[in-house]
Amino acid sequence: MPIQVFILSKLMEDNNYPYKLKKQLSDPIPFDQLGGLTESKLYYHFDSLVKQGLIEIVEIIKEEHRPDKQVFGITAKGREELPNKIYKMFENAGSIGETVVGLANIKYVDRDKVVEILKNNKKKLIAKWELIADFEKQMKMKKDQDKDKLVDYLGEYFSSRTDHTISWLEELIGRIQQGEI
Repeated sequence: MPIQVFILSKLMEDNNYPYKLKKQLSDPIPFDQLGGLTESKLYYHFDSLVKQGLIEIVEIIKEEHRPDKQVFGITAKGREELPNKIYKMFENAGSIGETVVGLANIKYVDRDKVVEILKNNKKKLIAKWELIADFEKQMKMKKDQDKDKLVDYLGEYFSSRTDHTISWLEELIGRIQQGEI
């Protein structure tokens, strides 16, 4: 979904073609390589967005000795669906890293709704941690010294990771509320 949000957001700015978008994604930082985005994956997402009726071919550029370039534009349905895809991306995010494309395009959504989604994600994370902590307590009650060390290690790892994620979620929520992001 981040790729589709990226495509739609770029087409909100101007009509474009896949190869040019891939170049924009890789300059100056090669996000395409870091994210494993190949040309075939990019074209797959363009095709998917066309099938969904969110984008359409608006022009075909013919150049001598080169393949035709299909230039795409966003449809009215695509303009309407972009915020929904961004909200869904925030809802499904398991980490702050998975929200980057949504954050880069926050101008297309209601900030207050994003804050509510992130607060809800935080609540889910806390509930999940409480479940893990309860499981850790149950494991310790079984008195197995070999497992106790593993349970302690995993408990510390998940506790630290959860605390870190919650801290960064709170920071993100604050920055969005203050209009910094």
